[in-house]
Amino acid sequence: MFNLVKKFFLSLCLISAFNAQSQVTLSGFVLDQKSKEPLFGVNIFIPELTIGTTTDTSGHYKISNLPKRKILVRISYVGYKTIIESVDLTTLSQKDFTIEESPEQMNEVVVTGTSKATEIRRSPVPIAVLESKEINLSLNTNIIDALTKLPGISEVTTGPNISKPFIRGMGYNRVLTLFDDVRQEGQQWGDEHGIEVDEYSIDKAEVVKGPSSLTYGSDGLAGVVNLIPFPSVPTGTIKGNFLGEYQTNNGLFGGSLSLDGNQKGIIWGGRISHKQAKDYQDRYDGRVYNTAFSETDANIYTGINKQWGYSHLNFSIFNDLQEIPDGSRDSLTRQFTKQITEADSVRPIVSKSELNSYKISVLHQHVQHYRLYSTSNIYFDGSKIGIILGYQENIRQEFSHPQAPETPGLDLYLHTFTYDVKYYLPEIKGWEITPGVNGMYQLNSNKGTEFIIPDYRQFDLGAFLLLKKSFKKIEVSAGARYDMRFFTNDQMFIRKDPLTGFDIQVNLPDTARATKQFSAFKHTFSGLSGSAGMTYSITKSLSLKANIARGFRAPNIAEISANGVHPGTNIYQIGNPDFKPEFSLQGDLGFFFTSRPVILSVEGFYSEISNYIFNQKVLNHMGQDSIIVKGNETFKFSQAEAVLYGGEVSLDIHFFKWLHFENSLSVVYGVNEGGNGTKINDSSRYLPFIPPLHTHSELRVEFDKGIKHFSSVYALISMEYYAKQNRVYLADNTESATPGYTLFNAGIGSDITKKNGSVFCSIHIACSNIFDIAYQSHLSRLKYFEPYPKNTTGRSGIYDMGRNISLKVVIPIEVRN
Repeated sequence: MFNLVKKFFLSLCLISAFNAQSQVTLSGFVLDQKSKEPLFGVNIFIPELTIGTTTDTSGHYKISNLPKRKILVRISYVGYKTIIESVDLTTLSQKDFTIEESPEQMNEVVVTGTSKATEIRRSPVPIAVLESKEINLSLNTNIIDALTKLPGISEVTTGPNISKPFIRGMGYNRVLTLFDDVRQEGQQWGDEHGIEVDEYSIDKAEVVKGPSSLTYGSDGLAGVVNLIPFPSVPTGTIKGNFLGEYQTNNGLFGGSLSLDGNQKGIIWGGRISHKQAKDYQDRYDGRVYNTAFSETDANIYTGINKQWGYSHLNFSIFNDLQEIPDGSRDSLTRQFTKQITEADSVRPIVSKSELNSYKISVLHQHVQHYRLYSTSNIYFDGSKIGIILGYQENIRQEFSHPQAPETPGLDLYLHTFTYDVKYYLPEIKGWEITPGVNGMYQLNSNKGTEFIIPDYRQFDLGAFLLLKKSFKKIEVSAGARYDMRFFTNDQMFIRKDPLTGFDIQVNLPDTARATKQFSAFKHTFSGLSGSAGMTYSITKSLSLKANIARGFRAPNIAEISANGVHPGTNIYQIGNPDFKPEFSLQGDLGFFFTSRPVILSVEGFYSEISNYIFNQKVLNHMGQDSIIVKGNETFKFSQAEAVLYGGEVSLDIHFFKWLHFENSLSVVYGVNEGGNGTKINDSSRYLPFIPPLHTHSELRVEFDKGIKHFSSVYALISMEYYAKQNRVYLADNTESATPGYTLFNAGIGSDITKKNGSVFCSIHIACSNIFDIAYQSHLSRLKYFEPYPKNTTGRSGIYDMGRNISLKVVIPIEVRN
């Protein structure tokens, strides 16, 4: 793989040298529309090339090494309306822009799930965007936390550093998570570890809602989350920054240092980050034992940006030590206890010193993720080829033996090779046509003493075709895709090791006194998906969007083959090899209005899913919980027909340039329709893990100019309301209703400038859960971690984080400009 990438990268260098004499440059000035004065520090960015620059003191900009083709250029500046313009570099090389002061939100350009960079207001596909500015304004313990500010996005959590995204009530393998357009593969079926991405490296997140994204294939049934790192710096510059952060609730301290350079189109850069925290605390539980973590990340990249296109090579390391809570408490004092022996017959109470320690306990998980990928776009006469090649290795170890702390229980090694090739044809009568092929090869193996899934191999192959055309007021897009997944898992025999007493794997013919844990299985899953949509711009301010899409998802390894204790979840999981793929049919309708004082959007969806896979408890012949392994309830995956529907409303009111009042509402309903042998009654009529109605309101003041050495000063207060969720899967005590709650948050911050007006540092102070409300999120797995639910307090489970105050400082580094 390394040699392949190296040869490919060197070939691009030769192309660069051959075409060096025909460079294209775009330059010009950016002026204030009213005063015609030049503006300093305006961002000019070309999304599909991931390059840009800023204007100098005379308002002048210059970007070199560009291809001769039409490109979208985004011009953005604080306090001004962002503009998007198409520039044809085959006919011009000089372009001036004028921008007007406006409190309106930025006009976004998105690249996820589209044939090429597209204005979000013109895309028929429902897309939401979170910029780095909004990430800094909120208090997060991981990047998925930040995404929940977007309407329709929620998260399932197992403590502050373990979060997985949910889109409109669906998550896990129904949400495809990408890093820089490369699919993230790290045992995605599991819910007791998070997304293996450095949150400090993320500049922007784009979220596609629904199965409309045909460029990624299976696992995007609910949508796609694309986490996009910071772009390369302008040519002739070397820049970076240092970020430091502290949070009071769990004593989290984090730091990140980056440095990036660009010399005549040769780019390079790197980042190293670390964050560490002790057990978090809330009003009822005090400090929650075994929720501490320690995460270290690193990333380096290099590449070429030339007139023929670009090619980037990126390597990153993610290393996370994460404790595993089990919620066990002393029955009299309600204090947390800990496991100290394999038999777990005696549990001492956890001391205060342990609860306040940063030291990772014996029972923890160690997740390592290595990622190497190359991204290349090569331009020809009116066309382009995009190639993404990637390799990932995910090592997931869960240390569950207190008397053998060096021996991992679960020990999974996942190797993933991904490929993605797109050909962007020249426009034919205004139609943009993009065929492509992508997929992956995976190899997963067990090396531990606990086995929940077998060793397996799978190969994914998908081909697609996207069409897009712009009329005067109408934007039309459509596409089709066909996927095939060739899946094989191996049989596995296990028996007790006479020396350690732990289970070990044995192979034929040495299977005497062994138990067959997994049977061999081989199957091919396939399916057709498609999408068609339209955006109608009724006026400059008013538009209507409609889209219909069919999605496909093949069952994952756990749903097919699981047979064992799922560490960190307190359940024994059983799969079903007879499962069929999931198919969905979803319709989306959106209404959007934009004016100087008001921005309003209303989006609704309705989705029917056949062969919907969900988890339900297994009962014995007496109607009681079926127990295969002591201390673990038994669950088995089932299939049924399902319907999900709901929508989001956003209303942003700008009373003055400096005053913003932003509001959103999200609601989703999930109904279990039965079928496939599943019987429905009053307790099983709803789908599990559906988030409740959620509203978010934020009042924010911003002063661009500030006072003396303070600029971009802001202050905000926000309110989050989560309604009671009683539309739950009650059957067999699988899920329970959750009371509603309201949280208040606040923040303040500013840039501190030098005498010459440049930024010395940025300071952000935020407080979440100001009134220290004791609450449980409906999608928190810790809500069910309670061995003694019938206690004298009337409460069960673990509560979410209490009041938390954070201080974040960002110091820019400029070596050369």
